[in-house]
Amino acid sequence: MRMARKVAPLGLTALLLAGCSEPPGASLFPLDQGRTWTYRLTTEWENNTTDREAIVLRNEGRDSTLDSGSAYRRRSDSGIDYWLRADDTGVYRVASKMDVEDAPKADPQPRFVLKAPIAVGTTWQASTTTYLLRRRADFPPEIRHSHPSIPMTYVIEALAEKVETPAGAFDQCVRVKGAGLIRLFSDPVKGWQDMPLTTLEWYCPGVGLVRVERSEPANSTFLQGGTMKMELMSWQ
Repeated sequence: MRMARKVAPLGLTALLLAGCSEPPGASLFPLDQGRTWTYRLTTEWENNTTDREAIVLRNEGRDSTLDSGSAYRRRSDSGIDYWLRADDTGVYRVASKMDVEDAPKADPQPRFVLKAPIAVGTTWQASTTTYLLRRRADFPPEIRHSHPSIPMTYVIEALAEKVETPAGAFDQCVRVKGAGLIRLFSDPVKGWQDMPLTTLEWYCPGVGLVRVERSEPANSTFLQGGTMKMELMSWQ
């Protein structure tokens, strides 16, 4: 297993991002078979409790089971499979499947992970859901059951970020920000409110996703939110 190392200098990185031999973003989100990433997931709740767990993602190679044709399959040890493609438009997801489902569920339209051109200001939209917001009294408490699809706007904010992770230090990383709103009944005093959902993601050449920060604040007597951080621990 390789530990993190300093990656390509700026000139070479530019060639990787613009090279004709691979689609834009392919070096930032590798899809080739056999790649494995282990992340540390830390969730801090507004009730001052903290949860920690490890997550492993593994590339399973090309898969031709989809009705729309072949795609690269990526599996999470949490029991979810994702199918992705990469072309001149960027890297995008086309289907997903949970272990309890019979067959992959196609995305209504491609869900971009990274959209071309890989440049500051490139913007796209994709659906998300809530991972942290929950009701304090109702069952099930998770808001995602009633709001499974929330529009989020993503933008590439930086191309040359330095990122520190438990796996080591990485250079020339692309930072992506996602922002969305969900309207919920906060409490009898504040009433209905637009609550922000914010994501920051860092993708590094030759490695892939190395860090994610998610914020879903509630500050409500009826609701609870929190923050989540996912950091790369090791990769191969």
